[in-house]
Amino acid sequence: MRVEIWSDIACPWCYVGKARFDKALADFPHRDQVEVVHRSFELDPHRAKDDIQPVLTMLTEKYGMSEAQAQAGEENLGRQAAAEGLAYRTRGRDHGNTFDMHRLLHLAKEHGRQSELLDALYRANFAEERSVFAEGHERLVELAASAGLDADEARKVLADPDAYAEEVRADEREAAQLGATGVPFFVLDRTYGVSGAQPAEVFAQALTQAWGERSPLTLLQSGDGDADTCGPDGCAVPRS
Repeated sequence: MRVEIWSDIACPWCYVGKARFDKALADFPHRDQVEVVHRSFELDPHRAKDDIQPVLTMLTEKYGMSEAQAQAGEENLGRQAAAEGLAYRTRGRDHGNTFDMHRLLHLAKEHGRQSELLDALYRANFAEERSVFAEGHERLVELAASAGLDADEARKVLADPDAYAEEVRADEREAAQLGATGVPFFVLDRTYGVSGAQPAEVFAQALTQAWGERSPLTLLQSGDGDADTCGPDGCAVPRS
């Protein structure tokens, strides 16, 4: 079974939602037969790469809330994260363009390190004092290396603006086709969708339901249905 998760590194509910989903998956009896693929979704795709601002400023400008309301929201997110065992800085974080991070996540997918890099990016953005936006590519190279990627390969990808750019855009087009207007957005076997950072219990129920309702394989037979095959015990010997 395949689970696809659309998310953005700048999304705090994606950070919390991944932890909740991971908890549900860890307890799922068939977890070794579940493939998880992380897909790209930018919350602020038109933001210039050099347009970096404090999170509170972004929230007040984008949503028209007061700074006190924005700070209260951050405090609530901090409590939600703490309940999942996640660190969360409720003050002093910044916000910027995440496109290069998504490009690196596609590189990480090719090396089987996608979840590890996403965790490193989330942790750096939400829990650590150093910015993932203000230090340029070398900060991202450092995080890629910490997730098990080759630093030189990551640096090469970041230096080429076209590397994995179409893969990111393709993910975003697919999200729109599936009706995703926000993230996190979970799609199980292209049959069920779960929107938002749901409790682990909801993800556990969704995994169980999607697993139980998988369509069995229907074999299409031709002729007498007894054609020769090869199997673990060898190949059928043609009869004269």
